[in-house]
Amino acid sequence: MKKFRPRKFDKRERFNGRTAHNQEKIYMYGRHALEEALAKAPQTVRKVFLSPEAAERDLRDNLSKRGIPFSIMKAKDATHLVGKEATHQGVIAVVDPSSLVVDFNAFKRNLQPTEETILVLLDELTDPQNVGAIIRSAAAFGAAGVLIPEHRQAPITGAVVKVSAGMVFSVPLVSIGNVNYTVTDLKEMGFKTYGLVMNGSTNIADEKFDAPTLFIVGNEGRGIREKTLELCDVRLRIPMDPRCESLNASVSAAVVLYQWSVHHLK
Repeated sequence: MKKFRPRKFDKRERFNGRTAHNQEKIYMYGRHALEEALAKAPQTVRKVFLSPEAAERDLRDNLSKRGIPFSIMKAKDATHLVGKEATHQGVIAVVDPSSLVVDFNAFKRNLQPTEETILVLLDELTDPQNVGAIIRSAAAFGAAGVLIPEHRQAPITGAVVKVSAGMVFSVPLVSIGNVNYTVTDLKEMGFKTYGLVMNGSTNIADEKFDAPTLFIVGNEGRGIREKTLELCDVRLRIPMDPRCESLNASVSAAVVLYQWSVHHLK
């Protein structure tokens, strides 16, 4: 039997920067995230770096079967790729972001909205943790897509993939240009538009969600921009104990998505 001799990590391949993202590729990390990618979107994975401990036979065979190159790295090599703080579990993969995100016009062509259709639009969120958590919730509660602006918005990074628990490979991620044009477009397709607002006029428990639904989640600090808020059919609020002033963006999204699911998921 031929002995397994993986190619060693080449330092010239290292990522030069503090984040795990640039315009050409994303460094995704963690065993679970890689398994999700291989199961649901293997075409997005360009290369994998493994620590000796993580280079198990089953994983190597899976990568080889799919024609995905891999090499062995040392601990210091992982630091070069994704930094000291990333919990990579000895698994780092290079992912092509263009394979993760679909253009809105292409997405819209295949969209046939019904009462069961739900979309989530991120209105200039800046925290990758929030973006990843919202994508995970969107997948959990059956969203047809997460709409992500091209500008002034946290992009899809390794941290986003990690926080999403690999759900970036399960729910369509849709790149949009102008948020207001997109909202108007979807309204013309029959979507009812809901803005998540701390002092919204409608309690989420009172809404039936009986039309194609678009939830808009605003920026962590300023919330939804005024022009966008004016386009919302309903301004939703989450009832809370007065001891708590507000919830963060990802928690608010999860609560509202769950409330929608009460009417639609069995």
